[in-house]
Amino acid sequence: MKVLIIEDELQLAQSVIGYLSGESYVCEHAATYQQAMEKLSIYEYQCILLDLMLPGGNGLQLLEEIKKRQQQEGVIIISAKDSYDDKIKGLQIGADDYLAKPFHLPELAARVYSVIRRRSFQNNNILQQEELQIDLLAKTVHIHDKPVLLTRKEFDLLIYFLGNKNRVISKNALAEHLSGDIADMLDNHSFVYAHIKNLKRKLHEAGCGNYLKTVYATGYKWEV
Repeated sequence: MKVLIIEDELQLAQSVIGYLSGESYVCEHAATYQQAMEKLSIYEYQCILLDLMLPGGNGLQLLEEIKKRQQQEGVIIISAKDSYDDKIKGLQIGADDYLAKPFHLPELAARVYSVIRRRSFQNNNILQQEELQIDLLAKTVHIHDKPVLLTRKEFDLLIYFLGNKNRVISKNALAEHLSGDIADMLDNHSFVYAHIKNLKRKLHEAGCGNYLKTVYATGYKWEV
């Protein structure tokens, strides 16, 4: 799952990135209003952490731009401006949550997880499709009630597909999802093919149905 941290305090941003990366999130950082707009115009995210006081612009204005995109991403405002009016306005514009600084990193991670779960998986911790069962909290996969061992990247791909059922996902989008904005610097996307090949093999060997389809010259789709 990809998270964009829009925060001009470098030390705080690095702490958040370090903690969330340890929780298996792919994190990207924007320190200014303009950097955030540039990233949002190119990439997709599952959750955005938004500071209200940014160089070059106002966080609430940026939130309005984010909501115009009509994407699935959730937004959590993180701000030292612990103002009642800011909270109300941010939530009215469309933020999913508001967390005042200073905050504990485990609480932030729990809120990120909650927003993504609500946005992508209808608030469920357990995802079930026929013989396939996924526990989002435990990060485990069972097929026909037997455990299937996946790598971190394979698990991330699996839940990304399940969060985008019946939608064709391009190879570029998958590369960005797994690697963040450094995907643009890679010569090719062979690592995407390798992860998907291994994921399909493990699911097939465990007796899972052929839900993950290759769409010729386009990408992949999880069919239901």
